[in-house]
Amino acid sequence: MKRFMTTTAAVALMTLASAANAADFKMSHVRPQDATIDKELRAFSETVADATDGDVMINIFPASALGDYTTVQERISVGAIEMATQPAATGADRKMQISSFPFLANSWDEARAIYGPDGPVRDVMAELYAKQDITMLAAYPVYFGGISLNTDPVNPGDPSQSNGIKVRVPGIKSFQLTGEALGYIPSPIPFSEAFTAIQTGVVDGVIGSGAEGYYASFRDVTKAYIPANTHFEVWYMIASNEALAGLDEDDKQALMEAASEFEATRWTVAEEDQGKWEQRLADELGATVVSLTDEERAAMAAKVRAEVWPEVLKDVGEDWGQGILDQIGK
Repeated sequence: MKRFMTTTAAVALMTLASAANAADFKMSHVRPQDATIDKELRAFSETVADATDGDVMINIFPASALGDYTTVQERISVGAIEMATQPAATGADRKMQISSFPFLANSWDEARAIYGPDGPVRDVMAELYAKQDITMLAAYPVYFGGISLNTDPVNPGDPSQSNGIKVRVPGIKSFQLTGEALGYIPSPIPFSEAFTAIQTGVVDGVIGSGAEGYYASFRDVTKAYIPANTHFEVWYMIASNEALAGLDEDDKQALMEAASEFEATRWTVAEEDQGKWEQRLADELGATVVSLTDEERAAMAAKVRAEVWPEVLKDVGEDWGQGILDQIGK
């Protein structure tokens, strides 16, 4: 009887010890539940749970349920939230604008060389996150950005003319200047207020996202989509250094390997995914997807590079920013 009780007590203690060592992480992202990123992160969570034998459980919070991405990044920095997959918050460090530098990549192959493993922008973003006590686990390529309008486009392929269309842009200097260079009237409006602003006619469209983003958040106010390739949208899977420090080495290694696999898989499907969302805008919403020529896109890129890049470089630090552009060959 004593032996049975001793064995039972030992098992109970081991169970309690295991529970005490288990980590429950919160993972924030910006898209609605069941969006592409939501499904992919839930699969990632299952992979991590399996790889760590349940030691690391990642709970997904979609639709900015834990706060907007700027707030979430700040909370990850101090260890109040464990993880997120989201855009970089440039308010924390203006140098992070390098991630959304307009017209930096011309193709998916070039984007991977810049933002993928060992890419110049990816490497420097990891360094910038590290200064905030955050570890970048993976880059998540989303799409090339475009312009969503709730009105008919005006000279959509000619950036030399002002079109008089007012558009919402993120509160990031590069997007505001890009809007102006392409002939629009940019209006910085918080994302949470953007849909209502379009619906009520305060603005007539949006710059700063791509087909999937417009479908997810603005599909009821999108009449036309211009795939201008304004910027390459990449999000980052980030984790609090404090949270990672609480894991044993095996679990931490398993988490990092799962993140690397998560990113590698995404690079294989992202380009096709972009095309599917552009087609859904046309087929399901009846939106006009404007067909731009290579020459028109080149004219847009040339104007933005000439007018916007010098100003953004001043904002991030000319020597620092130009050093990264030199690595890319721009």
